[in-house]
Amino acid sequence: MTNLASGPATTADERQLKRARKAALAAFLGGALEYYDFFIYATAASLVFSKIFFPAGDPTIALIASFATFGVAYVARPFGAIVFGHLGDKIGRKNTLVLTLALMGTATFAIGILPDFTAAGYLAPTLLVVLRLLQGLSAGAETAGASALSTEEAPEGKRGFFASFAMSGISAGIVLASLAFLPVAAMGEAERLAWGWRIPFWLSLVVLVVAYLVRRSLDEPEVFEEKHDHGELVKLPFAKMFATHPAQFFQVALMSFETVTNTFMQSFGLAYAVSVGVPASTMLWVSILGNVIAIASQPFFAALSDKFGRRPVFIGGVLGSGAMIFVYFSVISTGNIPMIFLASTLITAGTYSMSNAIYPAWFSELFNVKVRYSGMAIGLQIGILCAGFTPLLGTALVGGDKANWGPAAWIVAASTVLAVAGALWARETHKTPLRELGNPVS
Repeated sequence: MTNLASGPATTADERQLKRARKAALAAFLGGALEYYDFFIYATAASLVFSKIFFPAGDPTIALIASFATFGVAYVARPFGAIVFGHLGDKIGRKNTLVLTLALMGTATFAIGILPDFTAAGYLAPTLLVVLRLLQGLSAGAETAGASALSTEEAPEGKRGFFASFAMSGISAGIVLASLAFLPVAAMGEAERLAWGWRIPFWLSLVVLVVAYLVRRSLDEPEVFEEKHDHGELVKLPFAKMFATHPAQFFQVALMSFETVTNTFMQSFGLAYAVSVGVPASTMLWVSILGNVIAIASQPFFAALSDKFGRRPVFIGGVLGSGAMIFVYFSVISTGNIPMIFLASTLITAGTYSMSNAIYPAWFSELFNVKVRYSGMAIGLQIGILCAGFTPLLGTALVGGDKANWGPAAWIVAASTVLAVAGALWARETHKTPLRELGNPVS
């Protein structure tokens, strides 16, 4: 009797584990594409776009304008979160994630074929902004959807671990973006500005095809299908989420400010380092090292949160990043290359990974399955929207004074205070069964 009883259970467990691994792989590849696309743009905005998409003049003003085009995607992200979050809670996680993937890949490739300012005048930056907005619409729902799906497919007690692969995918995307720009950074400036910068944008098609094929083969999570099959889904998830989960929405919005650290380092940090004489190629290798280690460290930290709780790991990481960012900018200002590698890696693969690895599961767990995609997607975009404009703000405050890095560090430090406040407010969820997560939704 024991063997007969254990057989079906074992088969069910194996089936769930297989689904969880497949969902984690799809989240990893989707995250890789999203942030490959997003950070080749960030790199290009730091090194190239200010010189080819805007009229000649003050280089600081041109860089601010370039970072403004970087930031407009973050304005679009909340709208993408609303639209695709609604679809994700209505038609399913899988189909919505296929849509966001296709939109991101198409927009990125199109950026690679845009004419520059010399050829098209002000039409060039206008088209750049339009395509950047499309990237933002896609990114507004990609991470939230992948996180929700991975959380819902994960075995009990391992939701943090499996959901964290969306973040490892993001680290992989940043690595790929940095590697793609290394030969571009090594080119002569004339070649780089004429055609070299376009190659990384064209290469995004490779990641898009692989991620699309994996994502198309996914199943909908059983916990979502149950609600769908019984007609229990709500008509307007966006409105219902605000009615039933207002506190959770604001908790996620505050905690999402932890993303400021990475966005600031990848864009403003690169531009600032180049301005003080650190080679762009060196900073790209700095980013590669930290993110390669983060691919492994984030699942590790997420597994710790499955055992010890989301809150302590998240807060430890956020506070660590807020302190380390002062060390990071201090060593960049001195041009000490070994110390730049050390400080950046300690943040990227250490403190930032501690908080970043936790949020896919924790933010998803705060919401009921009926409004989970909408709640996480929209709440997450609040901090990310602010993060998108911090490079512009940092550039404006620091100006041309290379020794004046203090305002940049304080921007990041202030964001960590908001994230800690949200974490202290939010409930601990790591031991709550999947079907009991969130508030009741009638």
